[in-house]
Amino acid sequence: MTKPMNKTTVQQVTVIPVPAHGAEDVVVGTHGRDEGAVFTGTEDGSIFRISHDGRHLERIAHTEGRPLGIEIDLDGRLLVCDAHRGVLRIDTSSGAIERVTDSVNGKQMVFCNNAAIASDGTVWFSDSSTKFGIEHWREDLVQDTRTGRLLRLGTDGQIDVVEDGLAFANGVALSSDEDYVAVAETAARTVVRRWLTGPLAGRRDFLATDLPGYPDNIARGSDGLIWVTIASPKGGPPRTSRRRGTVFMLVASRVPQTPSSSRSPGIGGTIGSEPRRRARRC
Repeated sequence: MTKPMNKTTVQQVTVIPVPAHGAEDVVVGTHGRDEGAVFTGTEDGSIFRISHDGRHLERIAHTEGRPLGIEIDLDGRLLVCDAHRGVLRIDTSSGAIERVTDSVNGKQMVFCNNAAIASDGTVWFSDSSTKFGIEHWREDLVQDTRTGRLLRLGTDGQIDVVEDGLAFANGVALSSDEDYVAVAETAARTVVRRWLTGPLAGRRDFLATDLPGYPDNIARGSDGLIWVTIASPKGGPPRTSRRRGTVFMLVASRVPQTPSSSRSPGIGGTIGSEPRRRARRC
């Protein structure tokens, strides 16, 4: 028998203005001077650090591209998926940028999007399309190219194509025990699951199908759930679901229509924050 899931209530939302359009992914610093600080990238290529109390904001780097997914690497640097420049690592103190890779099997990526980092340092990341870049993302959805890919960057620098034929590969997340990696298919309104360990290792199935809108970024929360953001709701209320014993939560809200290049209303971008219970090991 499946136990009912407790409802999550948002008690308060604080909107923090960012002085540039299109604040995309966010990540929270984990140690040192960055502990509790929030990092985000914007349409003009800026990477911002927002202090833990939201009172101070500074631009720490500029990618000269379009930063999308942001994670904290094992060495404390930011790992950034830049739609134009590929996978980058950024030192949050100096702003120094290391270009990790911009190509796969000798061919330049067109639309690097999002990533998740395993406990051993392996980077799982998405390339949304091999046909259209971020400026023409609508064409990829309209033509249903299904050229999105899930890629693996090993600790030895080797890059492997783990899944291809994805309908606009987008957000990436690992399960709490890293037995699978999930990637959102924006155009298909699904979340694909690739099993990494156990009897199903190497197999592909779905963590979620027929979502109430088009999924964008996904992430594992401190509660162990895979959180799915809906860029453009198709209709239907937010809901929670269970599939094959794995719990995930869907959060639908009205956001700009673009899945990975959205402009926030008004001048500049915005980041919303809410109080959460203390993070715990998943």
